Amino acid sequence: MTSRRSPRTPDSLRSARWFAPDDFRSFGHRSRVMQMGFAPIDWKDKPVIAIVNTWSDANQCHTHFKQRVEDVKRGVLQAGGFPLELPAISLSESMVKPTSMLYRNFLAMETEELLRSHPVDGAVLMGGCDKTTPGLVMGALSMGLPFVYLPAGPMLRGNWKGKVLGSGSDAFKYWDERRAGRLSDQAWQEMEAGIARSHGTCMTMGTAATMMGIAEACGFTLPGASSIPAADVNHIRMSAECGRRIVEMVWDDLTPARMLTRANFENGIACAMAMGCSTNAVIHLIAMSRRAGHPVTLDDFDAFSRRVPVVANIRPSGDRYLMEDFYYAGGLPAMLEQIRPHLRTDALTVNGRTLGENIAGAETYNDDVIRPVTNPIYAEGALAVLRGNLAPDGVAIKPSACAPHLLQHTGRALVFDDYPALKKAVDDPDLDVTGDDILVLRNAGPKGAGMPEWGMLPIPTKLLKAGVTDMLRLSDARMSGTSYGGCLLHCAPEAAVGGPLALVRTGDTITVDVPARTIHLNIGDDELAARRAAWTPPPPRYERGYGWLFGRHILQADQGCDFDFLETSFGAPVPEPDIF
Repeated sequence: MTSRRSPRTPDSLRSARWFAPDDFRSFGHRSRVMQMGFAPIDWKDKPVIAIVNTWSDANQCHTHFKQRVEDVKRGVLQAGGFPLELPAISLSESMVKPTSMLYRNFLAMETEELLRSHPVDGAVLMGGCDKTTPGLVMGALSMGLPFVYLPAGPMLRGNWKGKVLGSGSDAFKYWDERRAGRLSDQAWQEMEAGIARSHGTCMTMGTAATMMGIAEACGFTLPGASSIPAADVNHIRMSAECGRRIVEMVWDDLTPARMLTRANFENGIACAMAMGCSTNAVIHLIAMSRRAGHPVTLDDFDAFSRRVPVVANIRPSGDRYLMEDFYYAGGLPAMLEQIRPHLRTDALTVNGRTLGENIAGAETYNDDVIRPVTNPIYAEGALAVLRGNLAPDGVAIKPSACAPHLLQHTGRALVFDDYPALKKAVDDPDLDVTGDDILVLRNAGPKGAGMPEWGMLPIPTKLLKAGVTDMLRLSDARMSGTSYGGCLLHCAPEAAVGGPLALVRTGDTITVDVPARTIHLNIGDDELAARRAAWTPPPPRYERGYGWLFGRHILQADQGCDFDFLETSFGAPVPEPDIF
């Protein structure tokens, strides 16, 4: 049993409110725990640890969590705690429709209320598939109990005909080949069987790998935890260590309020830039920081982008390697050590040490996978934030994964009001489009559609056959972190609330200047005002249920797409539940 390092006593545990009193209600709590086969020795004077498990039969990334939860329980028991598994909504990025983003805040609410309503003193959060990381962390931050985040880890490399395949990135690439008529049915089916060949998350630097890495840089995971492949035996050992560590954190009362400062989230931004992160990092990290009461903004992302280079040579920003290679090269601690001057090394982490202490001496074993800052794969960070009359509150782009000639470009807008219209048009051989045009999709933002990953608009088949591989595409949607290309995303305010994107017409010209961080719709102010006066909002997408709640309370992309009533600044703190 781990020795206690603080004067905290068993009677001060939160769970003691349920189990310790000599009254009728506590009799009921104890007798019902005994109903499950436990004896008082199992829980008496011990921290009760919630294991919030996002396993489900519909989540391919978390298929190993059935076993990993047992590994966590083993660690909790070894350290003298009492583990309770609390299942939560799973949010498979591939399966949940219309988009898992619609339910990220649902998971955050569920996590917060699971922890509040049950007799628990701390939590291990089991996630990884894109929205589970921010959803779990947001809820736990709002509840305020000690917690450790356990990342699912990336899957093994894909393989097809001796070629290494990367999640998403190669699927998009070869789908374009298929649309252009250059890939057979048999080859396509062989790829389906070879691109995802183990449990774990996408093994490119998609949103899952990005958010697991950010969680580590922010201090929410054990050192090195975010890089371990899901199928590696080290993942089992890490899971048990999470169980042991959370018991110590409870005795030490290492709550988010005691641990976190703005520095933790600044480290998350620096890490994101160096990784060549998913654009989704912007929304999720902003939301998490606001829940913690240490908000970061789009301006912070852009400032870090100017000074932190991309050093992780992982696709899609990189040209060759995948997350398995990243782990073998030294993983996240090695990458963070490379960018140490850009980090707040005094920030505390869940193991009780600072980030600087955790990464001290971390070695890089392959300096082509994890580059030194003197030889980056991209001289600036992975993301840039542009502003202008078309996006007063910002639009994000991933220049590290964009064709260089598109970084300063003026093109004619080709506008679509919904995805079905876009999908139909791009396969029209007579579509009036050139590679210099800018495809525009609107009404796909948080209020308009729940903000699905529609932002990597398909290049028209006509252009693919002519050899066009990239063009500018603008929307108020998101895109998969495994995506690439000249995609301008999260345009804010979105079209559905009357943002300028709602006023663009086919034939207008748009000027994009990434180095100058500007985006401009080239029409006069009077014309823009006239269009705004004539605009009418679209009808609400949902008229009842959770979708209705989402539409009423969702914030814009630049504010993290949280619900307004869940933010820390909304109302007084929620009290502990009454027990009578």
